[in-house]
Amino acid sequence: MAISNVVNVAWVQDRLAENRPLVFADVRFHPKEAEYGIKAYRQGHLPEAVFIDFKTELTDPAQQHGGRSPLPSPERLAGTFGKLGIDHSTTVVVYEDVNGPAASRLWWILKYLGVDHVYVLDGGYQAWTAAGLPISVETPAPQPREFVPEVRSDWLVGVEEVRAASSAGRGSGAALVDSRDAAQYLGREAPFDPIAGHIPGARHYFWKGALNEDGTWKSADGLRERFADLPKDEEIIVYCGSGISATPNVLALQEAGYGNVKLYAGSWSDWISWQDNPIAVGDEKEPKGV
Repeated sequence: MAISNVVNVAWVQDRLAENRPLVFADVRFHPKEAEYGIKAYRQGHLPEAVFIDFKTELTDPAQQHGGRSPLPSPERLAGTFGKLGIDHSTTVVVYEDVNGPAASRLWWILKYLGVDHVYVLDGGYQAWTAAGLPISVETPAPQPREFVPEVRSDWLVGVEEVRAASSAGRGSGAALVDSRDAAQYLGREAPFDPIAGHIPGARHYFWKGALNEDGTWKSADGLRERFADLPKDEEIIVYCGSGISATPNVLALQEAGYGNVKLYAGSWSDWISWQDNPIAVGDEKEPKGV
């Protein structure tokens, strides 16, 4: 088995050559084009891959609180995955066009529900086709399975835990990581939300920093170097705008050896839905001597 959460095309080929079963989960997605994923899937996908509609199956409708892309209930998610032939015994390889937040979000959700063997295909569909490997336009008919969620509740935090971490400040035992781009973190713009800024005390690690220049995932050593300023003995709470682009950082932190990493699923869009929550703008530098 892989010792990483990220696998390459060669790893997948070796598994298939050994007749070891895999479930491919296609989660291609475009935030501005609702039909993009299913259209891309119908034009070609990995053989026997099942399609998961990111927006309708991995998110719930937004409410007053909970962020722009709330997590569905474990029971609803379990029903979706069970119909696609996924349960705790399956090995799942998730992919999108390239390395991005959609595949990481699906990876996180499956792991959160207790599926141990879930991997992200490095480079996604483009890496597969670049290797000259076969694709299919056939829609498979998976054998449904009973999926009983075994929720890893310690992978998730809500606004109360984030308030406590923020008010306690850095070095208090819990570190906040903001995964959005610099302009959003600094409060210069808010392209998706009505208020700009970040959660006070949060450190900035744009999620794309987990990737090499060619778009592949950085090695474990590279990720350890990237997160060198984060204490390994603290809880790490990761957020973004709505709990989607935070998940590549959750994966990257695990690859770097951080064992207590949690997702604030509602993220910034949930934080600003509570009027009393404080907002910071600009860069937060470490005090001298710390």
